[in-house]
Amino acid sequence: MIAVLSPAKTLDYESALPKLEPTTPRFADEAKTLAHAAAHLTQKKLSELMHISPALAKLNADRYRDFDTLPERPAMFAFAGDVYTGLEAKTLDEAAVDYAQDHVRMLSGLYGLLRPLDLMRPYRLEMGTRWAPRKTKLTDWWGDRIAKVLADDVEAEGSGTILNLASQEYWAAADGKLPSSIRVVAIDFREGEAQKFVSFHAKKARGMVARWLVEHRVGDIEGIKGFDSDGYAYDAAGSSDAQFRFVRK
Repeated sequence: MIAVLSPAKTLDYESALPKLEPTTPRFADEAKTLAHAAAHLTQKKLSELMHISPALAKLNADRYRDFDTLPERPAMFAFAGDVYTGLEAKTLDEAAVDYAQDHVRMLSGLYGLLRPLDLMRPYRLEMGTRWAPRKTKLTDWWGDRIAKVLADDVEAEGSGTILNLASQEYWAAADGKLPSSIRVVAIDFREGEAQKFVSFHAKKARGMVARWLVEHRVGDIEGIKGFDSDGYAYDAAGSSDAQFRFVRK
């Protein structure tokens, strides 16, 4: 089973890292192409495209301008948003990190598809961005390239299953482009008696599921039903073959 996560806007390039053997992104050349093209966008255009403040637009304009000289960091330890708060990668032991390298993937607007130990430079480019070189949308620029590599990873892993922990925006890069033989199971998180969906909690829970998967070395999708971190429990009545629901009080 391959678990797929969204990336994060918040990044960490300061904290100490455990001893790791980093890998090279499969789409390193594509990332460089996109970054160099984005370097020609004005701060105003970046602000409009990404719906960000002038200060953030300047930060990212500088990143794209200096992209080739920016520091690199393994992706699972560079992303620091809500999902990665739940994942807590820095507290995983070496065996869990090794398992994650084979069973966890992160979708990325700039890097396409990242393994946990793939080196990445700081950036911001969301998959839903309505810009790309010679295209009107980033998903059009990527086409089916991300889905093909993801399908290859699933075939190499052997289970034929993807655990979709990504947002709809990022899953769009693979949705409808994978072989029909691959089973995709999404996760739905609900809170309280009313079973409300709370975005912040759901993001963190996605990371917790990924952590639970690598800590318990879960290889079969049925094993995910045992996830019980932070009070969540599998809800059979609210689940289907394509979506597992977890609820907590």
